[in-house]
Amino acid sequence: MLRDLLGRYLQTQPSQINFVYNAFGKPDLSPEFANRLKFNLSHSAGFALIAVATASNVGVDLEYIRAQSDYADIARRFFSAAEVDYLIALPSHLYAEAFFNCWTKKEAYLKACGEGLAIPLNSFSVPLTTDPAHTPVDLYVASKDIVPTKRWSLFTLRPAPGYAGALAIEGTGWRLRQWQWKMPQRVE
Repeated sequence: MLRDLLGRYLQTQPSQINFVYNAFGKPDLSPEFANRLKFNLSHSAGFALIAVATASNVGVDLEYIRAQSDYADIARRFFSAAEVDYLIALPSHLYAEAFFNCWTKKEAYLKACGEGLAIPLNSFSVPLTTDPAHTPVDLYVASKDIVPTKRWSLFTLRPAPGYAGALAIEGTGWRLRQWQWKMPQRVE
């Protein structure tokens, strides 16, 4: 499905799409298509989420919201102090969804950066707002180098009932378009 979608954007046969991987395992298009598109993929419990962008790093994350008793322990271990404080203040019936909204934003940002968990999850905070989906929130992350702070846009996604999703893209002023693509049923 990913090759087919990228082939449509690149106006080439899906079989011509090849991937290369950075030192942290993030896939990119092979050199013959380099710098034309950036993409990212996430999947969870039977659904997939794909982001495609031109000229900007992009990351997505998708999680099935499931009942679990150790969310608070996970948050204390991996989230920033501000995020933990926000979650602890919530009524228990809102906790799981808020946890996954935070988690998917953090993962989408890490995937967009291309360094994965080499950047500790608790080293930055994501905005934990209840803004409607498709309304970007800004994320300013100071670089560990001398480089100035980069600005990112984070989108909260609701790809399907019972799922949380997020998209992170470098820069601001983006328009988000979403499509649902259903796989055809196989006839046997």
